[in-house]
Amino acid sequence: MHKFKRHALISALSAVTAATLLTTGCSAGSQSTAADKAAPTAAAEPAEPAEAGAAEEQLAVVSAATDGPTPTAVADADADTAGQVKARKSALKVASYDKESGRAVISAPSGTSGSGSDPSSAPSETTPAAPDAETPDADKTPDADETPASGPTSDPERTPEPGGAEPEAAVAVGDVIASAPAPGAPDGLLAEVTKIVGTAADGDGMTVETEPAELTSVLGESTADGTVPVDPSTMEVDPLVEGVKVSWAKTGDLTFGPEGAKLPLGSLRLDVGAAVETAEGAPASAAASVEGFVQLAPEVSFSYSGSGSGTGSSPGGAFLGLSGDWASQWSLKGRAAGSTDGRPIRIPFAELHADPVIQVGPVPIVVNLDLVCYFQVDADGRVTVDVEQDLQGDFKVGGNFTWSKGWTGVSESDMTGEPLKTAVTAVGEVKAAMGAEATVGLYGTVGVTADLAPYLRTEAAASAEGSADGTGSASGSWALYGGVDLTGTLNVQLSIFGTPLFQKRIPLGALHEEWLLTKGGAATS
Repeated sequence: MHKFKRHALISALSAVTAATLLTTGCSAGSQSTAADKAAPTAAAEPAEPAEAGAAEEQLAVVSAATDGPTPTAVADADADTAGQVKARKSALKVASYDKESGRAVISAPSGTSGSGSDPSSAPSETTPAAPDAETPDADKTPDADETPASGPTSDPERTPEPGGAEPEAAVAVGDVIASAPAPGAPDGLLAEVTKIVGTAADGDGMTVETEPAELTSVLGESTADGTVPVDPSTMEVDPLVEGVKVSWAKTGDLTFGPEGAKLPLGSLRLDVGAAVETAEGAPASAAASVEGFVQLAPEVSFSYSGSGSGTGSSPGGAFLGLSGDWASQWSLKGRAAGSTDGRPIRIPFAELHADPVIQVGPVPIVVNLDLVCYFQVDADGRVTVDVEQDLQGDFKVGGNFTWSKGWTGVSESDMTGEPLKTAVTAVGEVKAAMGAEATVGLYGTVGVTADLAPYLRTEAAASAEGSADGTGSASGSWALYGGVDLTGTLNVQLSIFGTPLFQKRIPLGALHEEWLLTKGGAATS
């Protein structure tokens, strides 16, 4: 009898609930609470972006946060993205990686389990009951032999993690992992899981075998376009000659160059002075040297368009490059030696390296940036100079991909200079540059190499005439020019974008500009 009454009560409650749902769902004039109105809207929201942006999803390109570890992104092998970005943020981490074997240990936060699906793409198993459902009276306690229906707190182990993320399982074969720099992967990691080896030796994480992946596997048919400044305080500087001084400035943390020169935010400055080989037979007073500084504020440019190729596997467009502001002030003194084997003498004075992480939607993309700053002198060993130039401007180099044209180089520079000192003795020509070799890549692969060489060029000429009566005349002229040479290449590793592989390096296209700084002349009889 007791069981009969209990079943009758449950049936009655079910009937009342169904009637209530029918009334609130079908009656246009019925009164509803704010929670009632929000429920159907929240259920419909995921479908709207999928329909409006099925072809492309615009992703923000920003600097990765520095106040904590950068989240890993994982693209599920069986994910149906409907044209959206394939990857999602994940609590999984690359605990270690061996480049030679491709083996990695993937770890998850301790105590997690369950599905690794994106919590925003599917209803949570811990979703509370509909707000219209009636709550049983407090005195209607279930019998001891009954199991309560599953609810938001029925299973503590299924409680969502902070931020709404579900507890996460380890990766599966076919998943693609995008990670910021990790142990064994200082350049970051973009790799596809090809085999599950088993539990790691220390029992913490899963050992997997991987192979390099492409950006299309995590960005899908989304689009992204942005330029991110490189934090100068994160750049490792290795001086190659004595006397190199480094100063930098970033937001909220200013430093100053020599003699109290305040730097613009985001700038890195290198001051240097070095001796240069003197021409053979030159007097001691003609000892040659270079001295000055170079100041730059580098930025990484990245763009990606996953649609428009018509192939479904290659992007419609992409760009990777380096740009920024440049300023230098330097001088050349003395009678420099001639060229070596027909090539200018190059003196590297500092190597710089950084691995900035840019966040493209949920995907952390690791950019590898290397710079070698140098002096370069090309002289005939006859002319003695004391010249100085102040140069300012900007530059942009990189590789641009379109499906119709393939990869093409980009090399741009807009610089101007003014002379600070000019003294030329004797006849001859000298060209000296203070420049930088730059290499930009992704996840440890070289993509773009460029050589930016702002320079000074001095030329001096003389002529003389005479006659039998001992009379004659002599005249001389000189000119000082400023200029910039920009050269470089695109490398096959740019195929990391998922573009067709090209078989050789592609020149960026040489840029050469020169302008007159000052000139002069004299004549005698």
